[in-house]
Amino acid sequence: MNDMTGKIIIVTGANSGMGLATTVELAKGGGHVVMACRSQARGEAALRQALQESGSSKIELMTLDLGSFDSIRVFASDFKAKYDRLDVLVNNAGVVTLKRELTQDGYEAMMGVNHLGHFLLTNELLEPLQRARQGRVVNVSSGAHKVGSIHLDDPNLGKGFNVVKGYAQSKLANILFTKELARRLQPTKVTVNALHPGAVSTSIGVNRDTGFGKAVHKLLGPFFLTAQEGAQTAIYLASSPEVEHVTGEYYVKCKPAKTTEKARDPKLAARLWAWSEQQVGWKSDKGR
Repeated sequence: MNDMTGKIIIVTGANSGMGLATTVELAKGGGHVVMACRSQARGEAALRQALQESGSSKIELMTLDLGSFDSIRVFASDFKAKYDRLDVLVNNAGVVTLKRELTQDGYEAMMGVNHLGHFLLTNELLEPLQRARQGRVVNVSSGAHKVGSIHLDDPNLGKGFNVVKGYAQSKLANILFTKELARRLQPTKVTVNALHPGAVSTSIGVNRDTGFGKAVHKLLGPFFLTAQEGAQTAIYLASSPEVEHVTGEYYVKCKPAKTTEKARDPKLAARLWAWSEQQVGWKSDKGR
């Protein structure tokens, strides 16, 4: 684990699985970690666990609902009122919904949370990231992006929803966002990279109310990585001096990896960016 002493870090979706493992490791390295969690109660339980497992006292909880643009703006302004810089933003939170659900702002939940929520959050935090010695954005994507398409004619999948189509679209969006943001930040010291964590056994895809998916987890458990193993690449991108000057890349097992042609299409990345800006009501003057 690389030295993170004095670094200020935000981890979204930090209350379980990889987000929690990432929090613990970065705090162990000396970082001050802000756990951005949707549920106050689950967040508090996770905070207690993180403090205990890391042996660090430099972990705090802030609530953030990535399915609500208002919540994202409030979180960002609260953070900026408290801290003058941000060294690392780990966009780790992700949802998988088996049936079509909508966010508070009316977007299909996987596209709304996994992409648009992180798109707005990152843009809201660019100033403190640029004030860091070397700001980093780490986007947790997935190998599922390989079967994804961006359905700009129907981004909310009102015409035909299935979980794979929705999840793959959101994970492809994570990589295209990474590429375009890296391009826009080129003259600055801020880097942006994406990663595939591997098949991780976390509670993603388990419906908390019905327990649907639990049996599948039990069955496949031995073939999955633990959350800690899955978090290794995110931790590497957040902390390693080796990637200080690397930006716009996609990593698997702590090494740069190939993406699909679609994920490398600059025109598609620019179109997705323009659409995303419109949706969240964000206008950036950079990179035009």
